[in-house]
Amino acid sequence: MIRISKILLIATLVFTACSTKDDGQDTAGTDGGGDTNSFDRGAMLENWADNIIVPAFSNFKSSTQQLEDLTVAFTADPTEENLIALKSQFESSYIDFQTVAMFDLGKAEELSYRRFLNTYPLAASEVENKIESGSYNLELPSSFKEQGFPALDYLLNGIGNANAEIVAKYSSENYRNYLLDVSKRINSLTAEVNASWQGDYRDTFVSNISSSSTGSVDKFTNKYIMYYETFLRSGKIGYPAGAFTGNPSPINVEAYYSSDLSKKLYVQSLKTTQDFFNGKYFNTSQTGKSYKQYLEFLERGDLANDIISQFNTINSQAANLDDSFKSQVETNNTLMLVAFDELQKEVVLLKLDMVQALSISINYVDSDGD
Repeated sequence: MIRISKILLIATLVFTACSTKDDGQDTAGTDGGGDTNSFDRGAMLENWADNIIVPAFSNFKSSTQQLEDLTVAFTADPTEENLIALKSQFESSYIDFQTVAMFDLGKAEELSYRRFLNTYPLAASEVENKIESGSYNLELPSSFKEQGFPALDYLLNGIGNANAEIVAKYSSENYRNYLLDVSKRINSLTAEVNASWQGDYRDTFVSNISSSSTGSVDKFTNKYIMYYETFLRSGKIGYPAGAFTGNPSPINVEAYYSSDLSKKLYVQSLKTTQDFFNGKYFNTSQTGKSYKQYLEFLERGDLANDIISQFNTINSQAANLDDSFKSQVETNNTLMLVAFDELQKEVVLLKLDMVQALSISINYVDSDGD
């Protein structure tokens, strides 16, 4: 296992912080290339918003609307045919969620959007208690682990061994109501976040070109790296593999109750982070200004190439993983640990090398002790 000692990591972060500007100052800290402040941050923010974030949320909103519509159809007529259609849309929407989960900004941050939609492992026993009582409030933060896509995964795949057995559960009105409420909440929260990007928040985000910790570039760079480190590396791979404890934990797998979905979610999440680094437009091959061009502007094309190369290595290693991470952890966890190590190499490149080159300070704390 490749590990960075806590002392080395802290020392490097201190060096990084000391080499960057204070809030509100425009002191550049480059490696002999262009001035960080003369790079067109406004054009990069426009590319991020108009060509990546806004279309991704618009697409996801269509996906969650279809998810709700098919849930309505199934709960009105619980048949195996309707269940199969709903399961298919659930998988599509869960994959689509990986294209927006990283953008924890504005309304999404305000609503705790990501936590409501994808906190796992699910508290399945609490879900059953709420279904039995018929009394619950999914708006409470205490219900993070009882809703969202993990709840749908359980309600569509985990309450029976076969479709007929699952359908039989929905003779209960309480089961139908809970399933419908979970699906509707995913859609309603997504509608709020999407509307904010379609409205004033887009302009607020793009216009904040300040090269300080409150500027959009610096703030989102922290969000980007935290998502990669905490939710992709640790959440999807590290915790299930027991990378921090030495004890594999299959229950921590994303999409635990689905037989072949966890790898698809991981691969899509990887693609989203890699595409964003390259400034790739959502669902097209065209690219615009982003981290890659920023580093090249600073004459750090070597670092950009290293980051891209490591992403490619991670994707190549992912091809060796089982479609079910639950099965992978239980049968050959070594490959999961290898995946974690490759992901960790990218953390170093992004969290230490890239932010130093861009003169951006990391202001979040990862508690995994890596």
